[in-house]
Amino acid sequence: MWVKNLLDVCGKELRRTLSDVGVLVFFIIVPLLYPLLYAYLYSREVVREVPVVVVDECRSATSREFLRKSDATADLKIVSYCSDMEEARNLMHRHKAYGVIHVPAEFERTLSEGRQATINLYCDMSGLLYYKAMLSGCTIVSLDMNRDIQMQRLSGLSDWEKEAMTMPIENEYVTMFNPTNGFQAFLIPAVLILVLQQTLVLGVAMLAGTENERRRSGALVLGQEYGNPIVVLAGKGLAYLLVYGFTATYVLCFVPWLFHMPQLWQLPTLVAFIVPFLLASIFFAICISFFVRDRESCFLLFVFVSVPLIFMSGISWPTSNMPAFWKVFAQLFPSTHGVNGFARINTAGALLQDVRTESITLWIQSGVYFMLSLLIYERLYRSDKMPGAEFILNIRTQVRKNLRVAVRDVEEVRQDLKEKAGKLRNRGKQEPN
Repeated sequence: MWVKNLLDVCGKELRRTLSDVGVLVFFIIVPLLYPLLYAYLYSREVVREVPVVVVDECRSATSREFLRKSDATADLKIVSYCSDMEEARNLMHRHKAYGVIHVPAEFERTLSEGRQATINLYCDMSGLLYYKAMLSGCTIVSLDMNRDIQMQRLSGLSDWEKEAMTMPIENEYVTMFNPTNGFQAFLIPAVLILVLQQTLVLGVAMLAGTENERRRSGALVLGQEYGNPIVVLAGKGLAYLLVYGFTATYVLCFVPWLFHMPQLWQLPTLVAFIVPFLLASIFFAICISFFVRDRESCFLLFVFVSVPLIFMSGISWPTSNMPAFWKVFAQLFPSTHGVNGFARINTAGALLQDVRTESITLWIQSGVYFMLSLLIYERLYRSDKMPGAEFILNIRTQVRKNLRVAVRDVEEVRQDLKEKAGKLRNRGKQEPN
């Protein structure tokens, strides 16, 4: 019997979802478009060809070689040669360039004397990626020229000995799990998980707000399916899980494939991890939705927390450097563990045992939020504090009053008929044969 009721609640919730245009926007349209937008914005992965200007006060062959090699790197693009620093600053203020390479006048003389020379870099720190590209490009060129200068100063040695002297320990730069060392592969997995959670919360909250508005207007009367709250919550959760099973497949599998992002996950591991994440997000959304009074209030509550959730997940800033309060507060949200687990599964090819902590935490969150939803449901839907309960109590009182009046009227009519029947019997007895 309970299976039939559960499927009945699930069917009704699916019909409510598919008939509400606003909910469809959050459940279908937003997950369909937002991941494409974010992935497209970061599709270039890294910042290339950062515009810089040069102030070359040395004007020597060595300084020109340094600038030529810097311009040849993929990170930098020299757009202008300035006569002094004032002209270079003016170009930066007008955003014609984001950095300045300053070669001092004594650069060539210092090198020829066998002393250490310096080149000054000035960068617009309003964008850290500009600074990273400029520092990386100039550092690569300086290391390459340092090696060439050292080899020129080593006379009487073979090429192999010069190589060993200039670079005793050879280093190789390998970017594991992110071949392009790009921003897209680093950030987009976290955004995808957050899109799933936030759209789910907004859609469920909008459904709850619509239901509360209808109750207050008296358009909705509780049905028999609300007799067992566990069946109701499980039926709603099943409905949302069915919808977001398809949504999560598109967001987590198709979008990264479309933009050629790293995908090292194994299907059993991904499914075993995403199911508890979706369940935790669903019951978290149901738990919060009880406090939504109308359709619009959900936007004020949830839309603006997306950016803080990204920071609290630890994907953009390490949790080890966060205050203790925010580290504890972040544990309340399924996205915190979903982001870290999915990033390791998708990008690093982690197995389920490698994300055991995150997976167990998501299962615990699913159970805790289900129990909280059940307690709140019992308090709101089974007590006089339920939204719309006053309307239902008034109707019930009025019905009882009308029934009492109807019974009294029926009793009076029956008594009157009884008296008339008695009079007729007496009259019949008094009439002569």
